[in-house]
Amino acid sequence: MLIDLSDIGTKQGKEADVKCELGFDSFSYGGGEFLIAQKQPVSLKISNAGNKKVLIEGKMKIKINIPCDRCLQEVVTVFDLDFSRKIDMKDTDEDRIENLDEMNYMTGSELDVEQLIRNEIMVNWPMKVLCSEDCKGICRNCGTNLNQKACNCNKAELDPRMAVIWDVFNDNKEV
Repeated sequence: MLIDLSDIGTKQGKEADVKCELGFDSFSYGGGEFLIAQKQPVSLKISNAGNKKVLIEGKMKIKINIPCDRCLQEVVTVFDLDFSRKIDMKDTDEDRIENLDEMNYMTGSELDVEQLIRNEIMVNWPMKVLCSEDCKGICRNCGTNLNQKACNCNKAELDPRMAVIWDVFNDNKEV
């Protein structure tokens, strides 16, 4: 959804409260595509901050299905977004590029709400997602989810530097 901020940016004391629905049902991040489990409308309060500056304050709650980093089970992750951005309406797109301002949610005087929310989700993306603190993960050999059942694979982890010696012992086992 695009919102034109030119009217608010030019009139002193002007404010607007906006609620809008997001149009995307999945989120792309880090080479993956993640389904959105639940989303609430975005609540924005847009106000003139004086001197052709606009203050955007927003709140939103969104739930995204992210796979567990150990066992790959889907985990519903809640993003409780609460943000505030100040935009200088005097800056042109060229000024923003020159100042290395990464406001890809602004084009001219239009605010792209969906891109703003995508940026907020990326900033709040968790470093690690686990289905539980004691998640056992998956077996390296057979791929069994160790939270659901045990496997009979050899769990011994050998130092690869000792592989040659291990082979010598295995070859002379019959002696």
